[in-house]
Amino acid sequence: MREPEPLSGNGTGPAAGLPWQITVALEGDGADIAHARHLAAGFLARSQTEHGLLVSHRGMDLTQLVVSELVTNARKYAPGPILMDLRTDGDAVEVTVWDSDPVLPVARAADADRVGQHGLEIVMAVAQGFEAHKEPVGKRITARIALAHEPVTGPAARRL
Repeated sequence: MREPEPLSGNGTGPAAGLPWQITVALEGDGADIAHARHLAAGFLARSQTEHGLLVSHRGMDLTQLVVSELVTNARKYAPGPILMDLRTDGDAVEVTVWDSDPVLPVARAADADRVGQHGLEIVMAVAQGFEAHKEPVGKRITARIALAHEPVTGPAARRL
């Protein structure tokens, strides 16, 4: 498994008004899910410290959740390697996962009695945007997650 390298080049990034991005190849084995979450957390932490991007705790948690669900699905349904791309875009991060299976995912109808297979539902519920595209080989899934969330104030804050 190789470590990610920034693709934005020339030291540019959000501070310069440009996106910050990494792409990593995952081997498709059992360690990928935890490794992908770790990489996402590191990417966002680095985006904060080196590029001044605002990332709330909720934004960090949701990004790791989405990464976990998308990599889990790729590992479960597609043989072989997985590519994961993380890209900041304004106040959001885009998580893109490519795998070799050409079948596009379909969210199932809500069913409280169903055990498992809720990953896509979860991703679609927490993401600002979701896209699935067939590629010449396999498919590419992209979810957009807001990074800066306003703190809850007033009566709602007391219930938390």
